[in-house]
Amino acid sequence: MNNKIDTIVFDLGGVLIDWNPEYVYLKVFNGDQKKVDWFLNTICTHKWNVAQDAGRSFQDATQLLVDQYPEYEEWIRIFYDRWEDMLGGTITETVTLLDQLKKANTQRLYALTNWSAESFPVALQRYDFLQQFEGIIVSGEEKIIKPNPKIYKILLDRYQINPKQSIFIDDNFQNVQAAEKFGINGIHFKFAQQLKEDLNKFGVSV
Repeated sequence: MNNKIDTIVFDLGGVLIDWNPEYVYLKVFNGDQKKVDWFLNTICTHKWNVAQDAGRSFQDATQLLVDQYPEYEEWIRIFYDRWEDMLGGTITETVTLLDQLKKANTQRLYALTNWSAESFPVALQRYDFLQQFEGIIVSGEEKIIKPNPKIYKILLDRYQINPKQSIFIDDNFQNVQAAEKFGINGIHFKFAQQLKEDLNKFGVSV
């Protein structure tokens, strides 16, 4: 394995930060999991939410669904009115690994995240560990989302990263595959211990 890794790039949601709209809608629907699943798979869908990560405003996104499903307006508006309540906190074990990497000061640390430009300042304010990164690429600011190849090119060019000497960590396998097409070493994140072991395989000690 390459033992000259000088840059590590983290995804945020699902790797370092726990975010799930179910945290809010389970309360809204009094613990009715079937109703939550129906609502998030039919009305406020993942595909709809991802468009905000690509730059669509919360206002436009909300109005789009309200026009389409006026009978569910109250529930639709809750999604971004209570977005902060969908943040479940940090994924502690992975944040600990990040802290260890920062203290070792052997690799440059960056983040590449699919996240709305409107809500990302909330994350910056809430999670001190985000200051550990030398730079963060936010899809909503670039108006391009992973796994679009353009966002990886932005990452490599902006921070002068040599792909062969870098690692990209993401819980979405498609995003990892897209990075690997640029020659970036990829790790498909599942849990912290697995990440630690995979980093060790690349010669990165944590």
